[in-house]
Amino acid sequence: MSGRGGVVNNIFDWYIPPECQSNSSILRLTKGLSWEVAKEPIHQDIDYYAVCGIGPGMSFANSILKNDPNIGVIGLVPCAIGSTNISLWSQDSFYYNQMVNRTRIALQGGGTLRALLWYQGESDTLNLEDANLYKSRLEKFFTDARNDLGAPSLPIIQVALATTLGPYMKEIRNAQLGIHLPNVKTVDANGLKVGPDYVHLSTQAEAQLGQMLAQAFLEFGSYTIHNSLEVVLTTTIGPYKKEIRQAQLGIQPHNVKTVDANGLKVGPDYVHFGHMLAHAFLEFGSDTLYFGSYNYLDIHHVKNRKNYAE
Repeated sequence: MSGRGGVVNNIFDWYIPPECQSNSSILRLTKGLSWEVAKEPIHQDIDYYAVCGIGPGMSFANSILKNDPNIGVIGLVPCAIGSTNISLWSQDSFYYNQMVNRTRIALQGGGTLRALLWYQGESDTLNLEDANLYKSRLEKFFTDARNDLGAPSLPIIQVALATTLGPYMKEIRNAQLGIHLPNVKTVDANGLKVGPDYVHLSTQAEAQLGQMLAQAFLEFGSYTIHNSLEVVLTTTIGPYKKEIRQAQLGIQPHNVKTVDANGLKVGPDYVHFGHMLAHAFLEFGSDTLYFGSYNYLDIHHVKNRKNYAE
């Protein structure tokens, strides 16, 4: 869900609660892939066929800043599309590819992906087959997203449904609450106030949900998917050294640097090699920028903040 708080009869009332106010330390990635200071509705140019209102994103970001003022700049990368079935987010689908591509572009400054936020499922309550397949589809979505983003242990925070469009809400909630993948937390929206359409959360409930998501994220602690250094062979114990070196030199995922040991003295000379690894590590940079969305939260190491619109 991209946020419908404050939307009545397809009109947004433009009430922005204090928890969702803009902050110069919170940015968002626009549809045009540029950075700007985030303001509600943060999905206005992403879920553009719908009237967007308040979602949990700004409350989420503000709550993190409140709990950890030294955390740095938070950037929101909106990806959510309302009224979509989980099957529309399968690997290589339009929405899935858009989500992955936006995240990869957001990471181009050099950074570390931190977490995925996921709130979806009302559309899957309409059909029994979709409801029965929901758990396996959701688990596959989480696994595919982690693999395609090069983050197999990526923390994921999903929301268990509070409302329904069809008769199979119980099946969807059971599926969501039954997810036991590593590093997956579930925030239960059941009991939060629902808006006048009886489907979407109210403005205040969206703000409250954002705080719940922030608390779940903070419980992960200082988890980081670390940048990786790969060492290319300089020696071999078999006849296929060339093939192994070519494979190692062909590795190109995010946050992986390659140090070629070819030419180093074989034996106990590890000092020179250690300096090479240290230099490669320092090239990752040190400054940290958080950026996330209703669907995504990422952390960047940013060398030049001037690249980001304010």
